[in-house]
Amino acid sequence: MTTEFWLNDQYISTDASPGLLLLDFLRRNERLTGTKEGCKEGDCGACAVLIGDLVEGSDTQKAYVDYKPVTSCLVPLGEMQGRHVVSIEGVNMDQLSPVQQSFVDFGAAQCGYCTPGFIVSMSWYLMAERGEPTRAGMQRAISGNLCRCTGYEAINRAGDRLIERFSDGGEWADIWQAGDRVAALVEAEMLPAYFSEMAERLGAIEQPEVSLGGNPIDYFVAGGTDLYVQQGEKIPDASVKILNHFGSKISGKFKHMRGIRAVDGDLHVGALTTFEDFGADPLVQKFIPSIQDDLQLIASLHLRNRATLGGNIVNASPIGDMSNFLLGLGATLILSNGKEQRSVAMKDFFLNYKVIDKRADELIVEIVIPGAAKECAQTRVNFEKLSKRTALDIATVCSGFRCKANADGVIEAVGISMGGVAAVPLYLRKTCDFLVGKTISPATLQEACEIAMGEASPIGDVRGSADYKRLLVRQFMIAHFTECYPERVRFDEFAS
Repeated sequence: MTTEFWLNDQYISTDASPGLLLLDFLRRNERLTGTKEGCKEGDCGACAVLIGDLVEGSDTQKAYVDYKPVTSCLVPLGEMQGRHVVSIEGVNMDQLSPVQQSFVDFGAAQCGYCTPGFIVSMSWYLMAERGEPTRAGMQRAISGNLCRCTGYEAINRAGDRLIERFSDGGEWADIWQAGDRVAALVEAEMLPAYFSEMAERLGAIEQPEVSLGGNPIDYFVAGGTDLYVQQGEKIPDASVKILNHFGSKISGKFKHMRGIRAVDGDLHVGALTTFEDFGADPLVQKFIPSIQDDLQLIASLHLRNRATLGGNIVNASPIGDMSNFLLGLGATLILSNGKEQRSVAMKDFFLNYKVIDKRADELIVEIVIPGAAKECAQTRVNFEKLSKRTALDIATVCSGFRCKANADGVIEAVGISMGGVAAVPLYLRKTCDFLVGKTISPATLQEACEIAMGEASPIGDVRGSADYKRLLVRQFMIAHFTECYPERVRFDEFAS
C-alpha cells in the first residue's frame, strides 16, 4: 500500500507499513528529529504535529485546509493519505515566527525537549482559533503539552504576549480578524509561504475507497489512542485496516460510520466521530449545552482530536469517559459485519471486564442517542468526573446522567451510569427503576443514593480505596441532581 501526503513543504509517497507510527516515520525515515519521542502514550505532547485536512470549496467559499494538533506517537502513517503533516521544521522560516520569538523573549525554553511541541500547538492556536484570542483558549491549545522542567510561568507569559499582540488594539489585530487567517499570517511572513498552496496540492491527491472486507485483518485502527499504547510494537508488522482515511468513502452497511445526523428525533453518531468533533457538532451542543466544558475533563485537545466514540466503547474500560457518558444517555449501538446489522442497548453491551456483546466480524457503525434531536426542555443532561489532574488523567470515577421530569418534578425517564465502580461501565438499573415516577426531592435523592451505592462494587487501587469510590457514587448522584434541578435540591442539604 502506498501512502501519499505532504510533509511540511515536501511531497511524500511511501510504501512503509501503514501501521507504522507517524512519529517513527518522521524521526527514522525522514530524519526530522525536532519532533521528540517522550512518553509514547500521547500524554506529554513532545511529539505534537499538525494534521491538515482539505475542506472542499463551495459557491461561497474557496477550498481550505483545516489543521488540528495531534500527538504523532499514536497516529498510523497510513492515515496520512491525502493530508498535510506539519512538524516543528515546517513552521521554520529565515526569521523566527511570532511564537518562537515569544519563547525567546520570555525564556520559555529550558531543557528544550518539550519546546517543539509547545511551538506547534501555539502555532495552531494562531492559525485556527475561531473565537477571540484569550489566555484560556491558548491554555486549551497547549493542554496536551507537558514541561518536565515546570517552566509553565514563562510559557504562559509567552502566550500572554501573543494574545496581547493579536487582540483588539494590538499590533496584529487585523491578522486575527482576517477572513483567511492562514493567508494573512503568510502575507505577514509569520508562516512559511507554502501554506498558501496546500489546498491545491492536497486536491491533486486521489482518495481511496475504504473496503472493510477482504483478507483477514489483525487490527482495525480508528483513533489508535489506546491500541498503540497497549500493542504499538506489534502493529507495524501486522495486517492493519485504517478506518479513518481522510476523505475516503465507506460504502454499504458501514457508510454511516462517519458524521452526525438526526433521524426521526434520534441522534445518530458515526462510530468514527472523534471526541472533539462530537463536542463541536451543533446538534450535540443543543442537546448537551455543557458539552464543551465537559470535554475539558477528558484527556487533552490533542487526544480528543484522535479518540473516537466507537473505539472508546469497544475498548470497554470501566472508566472510559465517553462510553460512560453515552451509557448514561441511554444510547443504543448499531453493529454490522457488512452483511447483517443489529442493535444492542449500551446497558446490555458490557458483559464482564473487557467482554462485550460484539462478534469478531462486527464493527460498531453508529451510536444512537434516542430523542436527542427533539425539542425537549424537560430533559436535562450532566457529566461528572473526578481525577487527580483536571486534564490528561484517567478517572477515579466518572458518571453520565439524563433525566426527564415534568413540571411538577415527577421523573418520567432517567439514565445514570457510573464508571470505575464495577468491572464494566455500570448502568444503575435499580436506581433508575426506583426513581421513575418519584418526585425530585431531598428525601427521594437520599434514598436513591443508598440504592446506587449498593449497586456499586468498586475495588481499591492507586486512584482510591473502595470506600472512597463508593462515596463518590453518592456525591455524583447529588451533583447530578443539584446541577440539573437546583430549584428542587441543594447541595448543602446533603452536607453530612
